Amino acid sequence: MGMLDGKVAFITGGSRGQGRAHAVTCAREGADVVIIDTVEQISTVQYPMATQADIDETVSQVEALDRRIVAEVGDVRKQADLDRAVARGVAELGRVDILIANAGIFSLAPAHELSEEAWDDMIAVNLTGVWKSAKAVLPHMVEQGGGSIVMTSSINGLEPGANYAHYCSAKFGVVGLMKTLALEYAGRGIRVNSVHPGAILTPMTSWQGAWDMMSGKPAGEGTEEDMLDAGYGFHALKGNGFLSPQRIADAALFLNSDLASSVTGVTLPVDAGHLLLPGINMAPVK
Repeated sequence: MGMLDGKVAFITGGSRGQGRAHAVTCAREGADVVIIDTVEQISTVQYPMATQADIDETVSQVEALDRRIVAEVGDVRKQADLDRAVARGVAELGRVDILIANAGIFSLAPAHELSEEAWDDMIAVNLTGVWKSAKAVLPHMVEQGGGSIVMTSSINGLEPGANYAHYCSAKFGVVGLMKTLALEYAGRGIRVNSVHPGAILTPMTSWQGAWDMMSGKPAGEGTEEDMLDAGYGFHALKGNGFLSPQRIADAALFLNSDLASSVTGVTLPVDAGHLLLPGINMAPVK
């Protein structure tokens, strides 16, 4: 018996990174899965977006666990794409019990150098896209008499970070959205929580700008090895450098399972003790 037997989970940004970990974990625990992801490059994002091959790999991994999966190409900035994916999931899989609003982007620039386009893209994907994802599933959850929503915020939804004001603004906004929906839909049996990843190794976090930021080196001089080493200083727990996406999938599994049946409106950091640090970890233990 899996922790999510008989349920259907809808996962945005489900083709790779944390999204794939969520999809495979839900399937392993008995759920059928609906995923949506875009394969179009957003111009203000400096690392490559997902591909059809990424989507196909997630489908393959879920099916290898003998679970059903519906995969849609679409953009969380477009309500019609989300509504289409949910409608297809309900038609083919019968229901939707879980939303993991995971889709997100990242970019870097000092606040006064951010373009309007970069700001608008970030808010549209990382905040408005979460609301639109919830909007797509809530009517079905209301009709069914319950459900669980997990929104992916960030440690930077609980603390600031230099040179990504747009990202922090979106991720702090997710907390406000989460708490409001948790209150608004509690009487309908719908639980809403947020998970707050620390430094997680995914395609979104491993590119030249992130290498430079984490290593403290001048632009273009950081390496992935530098970044990975710096992860030990970002976290407090022994042996915890950059974390696997599986750590976030495990947290969402708890929040979506009956183990958390009385948990709603909470912010759950998965940060290996980062928020305990008064500044940076000057003596990391690897």
